[in-house]
Amino acid sequence: MDMIVRAVDVGYGVTKYVTGISGDEIRCASFPSLAYPYPRDPSSTLGAERRKTVAVPIGGMFYEVGPDVMLAADSFRAMQIHDGYIDTPEYLALARGALRMMKVDTIDLLVVGLPVSLFGARKTALEKLMTGSHDVGNGKTVLVRKALAMAQPNGALIDFASQHDKVLAMENEHSLVIDPGARTFDWLVARGMKLSHKRSHSVNRGVSDILQIIADDISAEIGRPYNQLDAIDLALRSGKNLSIFQRTYSLARMKPVVESVTKQAVGAMMRRIGEYYDVQHVILVGGGAYLFKKAVKEAFLTHRILEVREPMYANLRGYQIAGTQYAATALQHPGGRGTRSSRLEGEGA
Repeated sequence: MDMIVRAVDVGYGVTKYVTGISGDEIRCASFPSLAYPYPRDPSSTLGAERRKTVAVPIGGMFYEVGPDVMLAADSFRAMQIHDGYIDTPEYLALARGALRMMKVDTIDLLVVGLPVSLFGARKTALEKLMTGSHDVGNGKTVLVRKALAMAQPNGALIDFASQHDKVLAMENEHSLVIDPGARTFDWLVARGMKLSHKRSHSVNRGVSDILQIIADDISAEIGRPYNQLDAIDLALRSGKNLSIFQRTYSLARMKPVVESVTKQAVGAMMRRIGEYYDVQHVILVGGGAYLFKKAVKEAFLTHRILEVREPMYANLRGYQIAGTQYAATALQHPGGRGTRSSRLEGEGA
């Protein structure tokens, strides 16, 4: 009987998870990383207008999570953006919400991710947190037999190598994976699939910093607090103006500020990686790639910047690929790990 392998990536801004596998296709889905607490199960009071969310019980409370979670929101945006993120009930609610949406009762191997800067210190704790039986609400439980944590950009590296059938070709080549996220700007240097830990890191200079700076500027202009970060994000992605109090607010004048933040993050990375003449692949992934692309290109004028399809899911697909290979060798045949599995897992698994 085949083992069930799934992957979930609980980011500061978006929670991504694998819904299933169809041949070579890894099906992915996502929802905002927002969890709203209630003293009782909110699903019992929503009536006919049921929104696309689930209520996860944790510590005597119910946390509503899912694609329609903004319909549960009040004026306070309940985000947990700090280094202790995985220790919060909100993180666990998001992870368990994703488990429930996978629609499986048992997962033999669950692959999860961490920012590079937290990976060494928090890997064991996260694997322990995600292993065991999880109450996912509505009388349902999901059993996770084993959890495996990876550094987030390591998943994107595996995804890129697999998409382009370069696992073997890249074995002695150096790659730089750049992953701008909601809170952290992560990067990873690797030879083949093996991480160079001293050159890999992350800084807290992500998309949320840009959105907050713009929100503060809007607040100053309209004379009252403005916190619609999702609206700003959508406007930046689409190139359209914001509509506030039936008036148009152009983001064009904020372009220099946005570029300043992205250059700060890229500058921190350049100091850490040092000379990059040995880097043969510069791979840009992540949900914030669209904002940081210009700064990355300016920093690597001698390189072609490589991208993958659906960059927001690159890490997640890589987790799934590595987890599937790991389950097929190390779990089913302990002590007999295959060479391809070893190459895919790298040192981050």
